[in-house]
Amino acid sequence: MFELLSEIVSNQRVTDDTWLMGLRSAEIAQSAKPGQFVMIRVRPGLDPLLRRPFSICGVRDDLFLVLYRVVGKGTNLMTELRTGERIRVLGPLGKGFAVPEKSTSPLLVGGGIGIAPLVFLSRFHREKEIPLMMGFRSVKDIISPQRITGEGTGFLVATDDGTKGHRGPVTDLLEERLRENLGEVAVFACGPKPMLRKVTQMTMALKIPCQVSLEANMACGLGACQGCAVKASLGEEKSYLYVCKEGPVFDAEEIDWEGL
Repeated sequence: MFELLSEIVSNQRVTDDTWLMGLRSAEIAQSAKPGQFVMIRVRPGLDPLLRRPFSICGVRDDLFLVLYRVVGKGTNLMTELRTGERIRVLGPLGKGFAVPEKSTSPLLVGGGIGIAPLVFLSRFHREKEIPLMMGFRSVKDIISPQRITGEGTGFLVATDDGTKGHRGPVTDLLEERLRENLGEVAVFACGPKPMLRKVTQMTMALKIPCQVSLEANMACGLGACQGCAVKASLGEEKSYLYVCKEGPVFDAEEIDWEGL
């Protein structure tokens, strides 16, 4: 983990409300693993007071990339940051994905901004083409992985309104792939909680390993404030798990999805 001032190399809009920022830090870029995140202080001073958490969605040499959606004051301020400015970053933080053996076929399922850690995972092991299934509300909300990676990336799209790709939830695409009897598979997912709940139901019914990356509001990113606790399943020794420290990646069966 490093705390440092990182230079902004790029800050570009990729959809109406989503931006991609590139930051220079060889230390973070070289040590980051898919599923980990950084905490960013968007400007000096006390307003806003707290850092914001962002998944690392890729690395390029000494750069690391974060994908963010404009939802409030902090992220609005981020859109005003310019190339050459420096911001304070803490990371990489958290537990990333446990990548399966080469004999296992990974299936990646992402919803909205939740595709960020999955894009990183899809490019982390280049010896195997890993399909990424993405769900969005409409064609205008689609975030192209190629904008992030700068390379051709295999992906399938589902939109709620049918304006692009499959009409319906992205879990429909996962269900189709699971019917294809791909042999030994493992599922990796990140996105809205209802999507993750459905993915967990599907994979547990078929006894397929599934790792999920949870999104949560965080104040510290280190487990001190305990503000990102989620209820653990009945089989866990602990009643609660902390997304920032024990996650953000969990085995799907560790989480009490009814209590989430």
